[in-house]
Amino acid sequence: MNSSHNRKEALQELEDETSTQDPKLLEDIVTIEYESLLLGKRLTRVAGFRDHQIGTLDRSAYILLVSLEHEPQSIGELSAVTGLDASTLNRQTAAMRRSGLIERIADPNGGMARKFKISHSGAQNLEKQRHRNLGALSTVLSDWSSEEIDSFAQALTRFNTAIQERVSFNGR
Repeated sequence: MNSSHNRKEALQELEDETSTQDPKLLEDIVTIEYESLLLGKRLTRVAGFRDHQIGTLDRSAYILLVSLEHEPQSIGELSAVTGLDASTLNRQTAAMRRSGLIERIADPNGGMARKFKISHSGAQNLEKQRHRNLGALSTVLSDWSSEEIDSFAQALTRFNTAIQERVSFNGR
């Protein structure tokens, strides 16, 4: 089946499941879903997350390092930020510790849970990957006006905030 046919089916299903009967609005929602899928796929490729000759970190390590950048966090805190379950985070943090990207420490505030903090090597790798990501995005946006970039940044922030606030991530 082609993607146009699948999108028409998705549009019909959405119309059947919602009280919204505005065909343009329904079509826009299906387009946002499809374009979001492509965005995630393309950003992963542009950042080099799947090619270690291009990028320095895989996507999951990058997300966790960004989460740890400003303060140490426990598995529970990382779960709340990322929406990942504890077993997934335990596997990822174990691999990152073996790679020297993070360190496990006692809670600086005296709590019971152990926390993770970014290591010097992790901070260096994060900076290299971030530089790569921002350079790639700058290239992609090079023919956009400052106003277009600002509008897109605001809309994307609003979209991500709405997802976080309105969609359940298994109770997180």
